[in-house]
This record gives sequence, structure tokens and C-alpha cells, in this order.
Amino acid sequence: MTVFSQLLICAGGLGLASLFGSAAGIAVRRIPHRWNDIFLGYCAGMMLTASIVCLIVPAVETAGQSGWWQPVAGVILGVALIAVLDKITPHLHYISGVESTGSEERHPHAGKSIDRVLLFVIAIAIHKFPEGLATGIVFDGGNMTNAYTVAITIAIQNIPEGMVVVTPLIMIGVGFWRVVGVSLAVALLEIAGVMAGYFLGDISSSFLPTLMALAGGAMLYVISDEMIPETHSHGFEKHATYALIAGVMSMLYIQMFI
Repeated sequence: MTVFSQLLICAGGLGLASLFGSAAGIAVRRIPHRWNDIFLGYCAGMMLTASIVCLIVPAVETAGQSGWWQPVAGVILGVALIAVLDKITPHLHYISGVESTGSEERHPHAGKSIDRVLLFVIAIAIHKFPEGLATGIVFDGGNMTNAYTVAITIAIQNIPEGMVVVTPLIMIGVGFWRVVGVSLAVALLEIAGVMAGYFLGDISSSFLPTLMALAGGAMLYVISDEMIPETHSHGFEKHATYALIAGVMSMLYIQMFI
């Protein structure tokens, strides 16, 4: 099987994982904060390991001593990319689950305009593209173990994100087929990111260390700025921390056996 064929399979897998999450969100509509934070914490641990072991470390090794600046520049560019997106779109950790106020629980979008909710959904959709980009770029590195590790990590993380996309839309009364359309659009955006990352890395191998580090830096920013704050904002910090550690160890062993 060619590298491109494997890339297509992984791209399709990422899209299907996102759609599976959206389908679960339509069916369940609400997840208890405890389990939401545990699952996101586990995904954060897996992504943390993948970003360092499968993207940044290979970038440093590929660049060598003479090209030490390439991974540094790549991480800075990746962080700057997501930081800019965060400036023009709302933070993702305001959209998930329910908000607790004293003994009551209410959805964070209660009383907000439809435009505001749609802006939150757009924020998540925009963040899906760099995730796909990371997967496509790592396929150019020639290490299929790293490529599959990153793809598996992002696919697992796509499930709660897929749920997060549809929940606020359902809560404000958006029709079923429109919710399905939004879910498909988000999945296709990530697949487009995978293809763009692969062809971008294929243009010149000399840019590969920078591109891999860019993808790793973008993932690190999302983990620290979005995923961890979300898992530590509802009183289940210890559960999320244990889950993050479990995610780190799981990803190390997944990479070993792939």
C-alpha cells in the first residue's frame, strides 16, 4: 500500500471519528462534566505525547545541529497561528457541556443569540484545520509509526469535539439536517487539512522540520490553552489529571506496538 493510500485512509478515519462524535452528541445531547473532563484529559495526554514524540522530536532530529533554528521557528509559528485564531474566534473551552453555578446547572449558551452560538461553532471548525494539517505533514516524514500515532490521537480527540460542535446547535433549536450539514462541513475541513499538510510537506523536504514543529507547536497551544482549562474548570481537576497521565502512557505504548 502506498503512502498516499495510507494517508487517504487516515484522513477518512479522522472525518469518520468527527462524525461519530457528532452522532453521539445528537443522541446524548448532554454529558456529565465528570466524564467529559476525564475523556478530554485523556485526549490531552495523548495529544501531548504525540506532539512531542511524533512531531517536535523528529523535527529536531531531522534538522540536525546546523538547522537547530528550524524546529524553534516552527513551534513559534504554530503557536502564533493558533494564538491569532483565538484572537478572532471565541475560546473553545467556553462551549463544552454545561456550566455549574452553585447547585444549578445551565447550558453556557442559555439566553445568548444564535449568532453568538454559531461563532462558537465556527471557532471549533477553524481549529480542526491545523489538526488535519499536523496529520498530513507527519506523513511526509517517512515514519509511518509516528504518522499513525498522530492520526490515532487526533481521531480519538475528534469524538468529544464532534459532540461539542452539535450540542449548542441542538440547544438553540437548529434543525436536524442543518446540524448534520454542519457536522459534515467540519469533518471535511479536517480532511482538507490532512491533504493540504501532505502536499505542503511534499513541496520541499528542506521545509519539513519547520512544518512538523509548526504542527507540534499548534497542538501544544491547543492542549494548554483550551483542553486543560476545560478539564480544570468544573471541580474534577484530579480526575482529569489522572486521565491525562493515563493518556500519556497509553500513547507511548500505542506508538511502541504500531
